[in-house]
Amino acid sequence: MTYKAPMYKKVEIQYGIVVKRMVDRIIISGKMSRQDHKLLTSMVLASGDINDTDRRQINRIFDYIQTGQLKLIDW
Repeated sequence: MTYKAPMYKKVEIQYGIVVKRMVDRIIISGKMSRQDHKLLTSMVLASGDINDTDRRQINRIFDYIQTGQLKLIDW
């Protein structure tokens, strides 16, 4: 079991909020650019470990792509 200081927990929560806002913005616009993908990927990787909440948010994007509700632009 690894110990995470309270400061790290706060950073993880902030990443989660930013990831959710970004996913919501992408889904509302119906478009995801290469830049959106890079930002989302770098944020998730920067947090070190993806939690279930962030994983669900990202899976929302995959679901929208698979159903044709989300367009990939500038690829």
